[in-house]
Amino acid sequence: MTDRAYDALAARFEELNDDCGYERWGAYLLAGLSRLGAGAKGLDLGCGSGAFARMLAKRGYAMSGADLSLPMLTRAAELAAQEGVRINFFQADAACLRTPERYAFIISVNDCFNYIPQGRLAAAFAHAARAVQPGGLFWFDISSEYKLREKVANNTFVDDREDVTCIVMNHLLSDRVEMDVTLFQRRRDGAFDRTDERHIQYIHREADVRAALHSAGWELLAVEGHLGEAREGSERLNFICRKKVREHSIKR
Repeated sequence: MTDRAYDALAARFEELNDDCGYERWGAYLLAGLSRLGAGAKGLDLGCGSGAFARMLAKRGYAMSGADLSLPMLTRAAELAAQEGVRINFFQADAACLRTPERYAFIISVNDCFNYIPQGRLAAAFAHAARAVQPGGLFWFDISSEYKLREKVANNTFVDDREDVTCIVMNHLLSDRVEMDVTLFQRRRDGAFDRTDERHIQYIHREADVRAALHSAGWELLAVEGHLGEAREGSERLNFICRKKVREHSIKR
C-alpha cells in the first residue's frame, strides 16, 4: 500500500461502499467458515473499518482486526464501540505480518493482497502461515486480472453525493493499476476540503497465486469467484486454504 493511502477515505469508506453488498458478502463468509469447521478465534487482515470483523464477532467469533492504516483502525474501533462489539485492533502490514498470537483462521477480503507486489506474495503468504494454528484456515480474495485490466484500467469513476464526492482515475501499467483518488468533503460552513491519495493495486494471475501459496505451505481447498460464483469472468477470486499439518515421525 502506498504511504497514507486510506487516510482521507477512512471516515467515509463504508459509506462510499454501501453498494458492495456487505450483508451478502458477510453471509458468504459465515457460511463458508461454518462449513469448513473454522475455530473460534479469527483475524481480519486488512480489516479496514472493520465491517467483516464486526459481522463475525456478532456471530460469536473471537475476532481481531489488523490493518496498515492507522486512520482505518481508528474508524474501526469507533464503529465497533458504537455497535457494542469487542474486537482487538492492531497495526500490521500484510506483506510482513507479525501477530501477538496465532489464530484458528485468517480472513482477508476486499483487495488487501492486491496491494502487495508479485515478488513479495509468497513471503506474505508465509508470514500469514506463521500466524495460523496447524490445520487453520486462510481465506483471502483478490480483484481478478479480468477486473483490473478490463474494467478498472484507464477508467475514471465518480461517486457524487451531497456531502462527499470521490473521484478515482485509474492508469494501467504492465503489472499494476495506479489509482489517483480525490475526495471532496463538505465542511460545516458549506465549503469543501480536498484531499488526494494514490493507491497501487498489483495484478496477480491465478496460477502465480496458486504457486505462491504452495511454496508457503498452504493446501489450496478451493478457488471461487465473488460470493462463490464461477471464476471465469468474475471480478474477484477467493482463495480458500488450510495450513498443512506436518507429519512427525513416531519414535519407537
